[in-house]
Amino acid sequence: MQEMSINLYDQEGIENTTATLNKAYDRARQLGIRQLVVATTTGQTALDCAELMPELEIIGVTMHAIDREIQVSRYGRKVKAKDPQIMERARQKGVRFYTGVHPFHGAVSSALRDALGGYSAHDVMAELLKSVFSTGTKVAIECAIMAADGGFLEMDQDIIALGGYRGGADTALVLKPAFSYRMFEMRIREVLCYPRSARKDSPGA
Repeated sequence: MQEMSINLYDQEGIENTTATLNKAYDRARQLGIRQLVVATTTGQTALDCAELMPELEIIGVTMHAIDREIQVSRYGRKVKAKDPQIMERARQKGVRFYTGVHPFHGAVSSALRDALGGYSAHDVMAELLKSVFSTGTKVAIECAIMAADGGFLEMDQDIIALGGYRGGADTALVLKPAFSYRMFEMRIREVLCYPRSARKDSPGA
């Protein structure tokens, strides 16, 4: 039996980012983990990881390509999704970015739902992870699958995956990665950081 500590936050959100990154870095060094997958909308969280953990391989998974501009709120100010300047700074520090189809939201199943109604298995999976666990849990798992499908991961090695709610990171998982078509071979080894409560406007509230 192993004993370890977990960061349990009062609520999900961006304010937990610094503590989450520090916890993930500490555990990566303890376990000898070499790769970290992080959800990043503007590129800032990936940049933060690269600055804190220069010896790790950071894979920043962005939102899928869409036909409209998205702005997100970060620390009280509006910033553009996929900020070119932030992403270039991150690339200079070794971050590799991946943009692809979201396994749970944004694929053909979403178009069928919007056109014909009803819900797909993808929708059910996404809502289950967000509502029963946390938005960050869903995001971290989804981004790990995307990085695997994109060919970025050493599939025989555990990784750390980070996700969050509306920017930053509040969830950190040690997991065995899997491709989307073998998703149920994924194993969550450890929960390092987790929000106890959802915000009022999130699906799990």
